[in-house]
Amino acid sequence: MTKMRDEQERFIHLVRLAWDLHATGPGTVVDLPVKENLAVLVRRAKEPFRIGAVKDPTGWFFAWGRRRDQRVRALDINAFQRVLEAAQ
Repeated sequence: MTKMRDEQERFIHLVRLAWDLHATGPGTVVDLPVKENLAVLVRRAKEPFRIGAVKDPTGWFFAWGRRRDQRVRALDINAFQRVLEAAQ
């Protein structure tokens, strides 16, 4: 049950991020692959920028890499701005 709830929370965070990004201009897609983690793809010239939602003991984060500077708290009101900066 916990795994399903985590996946539902991941989906909700990613849809909210996609909506916030949509309002600022870049095209976004919520990617729901069968055998991979859910993600938001931000369209850009070279290739899509992939953002996932990860959970650790302190909460949910949007992440686009493994380093700590490649993530932002999912509930941060300005998270979409940080993602936009990283996508450029």
